[in-house]
Amino acid sequence: MSDPVVVSPDLLRSAAPPRVVPDRMQETAQAFEASFVAQMLRPMFQGLSTEAPFGGGEAEATWRGFLIDEMGKQVARAGGIGLADHVMAQMIRMQEMQA
Repeated sequence: MSDPVVVSPDLLRSAAPPRVVPDRMQETAQAFEASFVAQMLRPMFQGLSTEAPFGGGEAEATWRGFLIDEMGKQVARAGGIGLADHVMAQMIRMQEMQA
């Protein structure tokens, strides 16, 4: 005689679909965080002199905004301040409400 096949009750339960976060949503949240960080850094540089001997003159003043934006992007890429995670969670909630 053969033994009956025993099925685990876990196999009969419906599994929750895996939570998938699209890359585009993550990029958007990270870009938002980078923009936020850049805006927070901007006041730190407003009072700095760009005159000689250690400043870059008018060119430094011209390019400073781009430098600050890149600093914000780098901070966000390195893990940021946790804002991107909250933004992504909110975007997911909004999509679930629409579905």
